[in-house]
Amino acid sequence: MAYNFVAPERDQLYLLPPSLADWLPEDHLAWFVLDCVDQMDLSAFYADYREDGWGGAAHHPKTMVALLVYAYCLGVRSSRQIERACHVDIAFRVICAGLFPDHTTIARFRARHEDALKSIFTASLRLCAKAGMTTVGLVALDGTKMAADASMSANRTKETIDQEVDKMFADAKATDEAEDAELGDARGDEPPATLRGRADRRRRFKAAKELLDKELAEERKAHEAHLAERQAEEERRGKKLRGRKPKAPQDKAGAKEKKVNTTDPESKVMSTAKGFIQGYNAQAVANEAQVVVGAEVTDEQNDMGQLHPMIEATTTSLADAGIEERPEKLLADAGYCSEENLAAIDEDDPDTYVATRNMKKNQTPRTGRRGRLRKDATLVEKMDRKVSNKAGRALYRKRQHLIEPVFGQIKDGRHIRGFMRRGKAAANSEWKLICGTHNLLKLYRRALGDAAAAPYSRMATGIAC
Repeated sequence: MAYNFVAPERDQLYLLPPSLADWLPEDHLAWFVLDCVDQMDLSAFYADYREDGWGGAAHHPKTMVALLVYAYCLGVRSSRQIERACHVDIAFRVICAGLFPDHTTIARFRARHEDALKSIFTASLRLCAKAGMTTVGLVALDGTKMAADASMSANRTKETIDQEVDKMFADAKATDEAEDAELGDARGDEPPATLRGRADRRRRFKAAKELLDKELAEERKAHEAHLAERQAEEERRGKKLRGRKPKAPQDKAGAKEKKVNTTDPESKVMSTAKGFIQGYNAQAVANEAQVVVGAEVTDEQNDMGQLHPMIEATTTSLADAGIEERPEKLLADAGYCSEENLAAIDEDDPDTYVATRNMKKNQTPRTGRRGRLRKDATLVEKMDRKVSNKAGRALYRKRQHLIEPVFGQIKDGRHIRGFMRRGKAAANSEWKLICGTHNLLKLYRRALGDAAAAPYSRMATGIAC
């Protein structure tokens, strides 16, 4: 009795179709990404290359951009994982047309074109606009904490950093003296492994020290201004003000325990629902199609100071994408509510609905009664009445359907919970790339939905491929 099995023939020629066009179905995400990149203005990437043709040949920017965009769409961001996928994943091989960029090339391209990669977000808005997905009559704002490429255990106090920096310079001086005694004026070989990376470590510690010194100088300046205002008020009244005189920043409790991260000095300790992380506060504004129309990264732990910067950032990103429409109504949670924020809203800003507390648990007005507000009501009380009435509650409930799924799709769907590169500028560049690929995925799914009633074609994306 013989078994009836399909025998594998690993020596068979042309195991894959000879044409790349036949390797993937026509509606595959890889083809969509290639079509989108063809429509993008990549002049910012070309600016970093020589125009005379001299030097070693580089991978084409269009190929590298498509590779990064496709990888980020799948949540694959490690340069080594991307390199591995280029060898074993058919879709990645289609993207690269059979070329195999190594992880060093991928990492250097991402670092070299840090500013240019932010244009992917603008390009995604242009493409979404062609499909009618960038209406901004109603938008929602929120922030999410993203982990930095740094450990919380790398946080150090100013005293510790000063001691470490002094030790580094002392070690460097001792090493120089030892090398001079051994080699004289001759040039030695490459330093031993124990000394490699010391320059980068010294740079990071120096940046951390400068950051702490800058923050202390700003606190001292603010303290002196406060003392001057206090003295002027005392002179006006002709008597001393009640209460203790404000302490100098260095004399306050916990001042000596103030820390900064020596791996990524610009990152901060952030509070999340699951505890504390070393990271950044990533802000986003999304419309009713869950398309991100504004994206920025801040190192501030809370959202209080981000309301107006994000309104401005959204206006700028829409203008850069050639979209004339501006947000009409904006929804934000209680983290953005303050008297100062509400007072700064003017007629050029969207009609803003900001929660003043947990709207699920508190249905009654903040003043404790309904009816007409008293004449001396604060702006927070007026806003509370605005979002507490029937129409306001109905509108505000849409916030969780606009912005919350965006973060869920990024963090849980694509498993992107932190940044791969260090520094606020690098994190901001990567956040815009993350949001840009989020928008492209929305556009891709729209294209598939539009093609449900008719055969899919690469013309169905709405981007005139």
